Amino acid sequence: MIDFLKVAKIGNLAIKKTAVLAPMASVADRAYRLMCKKFGAGLVFSEMISVKGICYNLKKTENLLKITKEERPMALQLFGEDPKYFELALDVVLKHQPDIIDINMGCPVRKVVRNGAGSSLMKDVKLAEKIASVVVKNSNVPVSVKIRKGWDDENVNAIEFAKAMQNCGVSAITVHGRTKEQMFSGKADWDIVEKIKKSVNIPIILSGDVKSVKDVKAAYEKTNADLVMIGRATFGRPWIFEQIIDFLSTGKFKENVSVEFVLDVLLEHVKKIFEYEEYDVAVRKTRSVAMRYLTGFKNAAKFRKMCCSFSSFEDILKFIDFVRLKH
Repeated sequence: MIDFLKVAKIGNLAIKKTAVLAPMASVADRAYRLMCKKFGAGLVFSEMISVKGICYNLKKTENLLKITKEERPMALQLFGEDPKYFELALDVVLKHQPDIIDINMGCPVRKVVRNGAGSSLMKDVKLAEKIASVVVKNSNVPVSVKIRKGWDDENVNAIEFAKAMQNCGVSAITVHGRTKEQMFSGKADWDIVEKIKKSVNIPIILSGDVKSVKDVKAAYEKTNADLVMIGRATFGRPWIFEQIIDFLSTGKFKENVSVEFVLDVLLEHVKKIFEYEEYDVAVRKTRSVAMRYLTGFKNAAKFRKMCCSFSSFEDILKFIDFVRLKH
């Protein structure tokens, strides 16, 4: 029997056993994370941060490292292929007092892999061990690693890789049940997560094909994972975390929410975007954010088209009022 809504321990950090927000580049920014935390996300991750970018003092990278009180517990996710840069970057990273440092060894995106980072590290266990060891040695907070099932179907090495990471002192591992070659196609293999959970003694976070509230419970029950990560299913519905908490604790949750509720949450999200982003960037981000909230609405196609024309904060306020009137 799974003991839902207790805590999972990563190092000395206690995390509510609900659901974890995935580290989605260009999506899970501060405004997004804050909305998900408001509705009960147990843990959030930063967008992927280049250790070389940190070492070269890139302004954009520095902004990605900032953590607000409301976002905690929060992990900063780093990527790169050179242990030296990880060691140098930690001096800067630790000043921001992350609750966890996460190393991405699973990203399948070409521009990351071609430089030897992300899931490319799964082909070079020795290099991955050097990176993990350097971070663990120089960190004063728990270190986690995100991996995939393997490089391709002929090179499924997640179990051996997870054992190697445990031996390096890593405190937790997130496992996405697809190979690098699969990218995001096909079906995520939850069986590999279950096998890894049985093979190591550190917490395992399941990632991949968690598409609904019920999937979260199913993932816990199927694999005995310590935590379950959810990503794209949160698009335009950060309240899914509240639904997950309700379902895990009572077996029931409110599936349908009112148009008024959705628009109120959208407005709050938009205000946070403008609070944390430069004006022009905020306008651009709000276009795609608003489109996601409108999924399933009557006349959604028409509304999404209107979102493309946003050029100011006032445009967005008028649009939300317009949608209210139409519903």
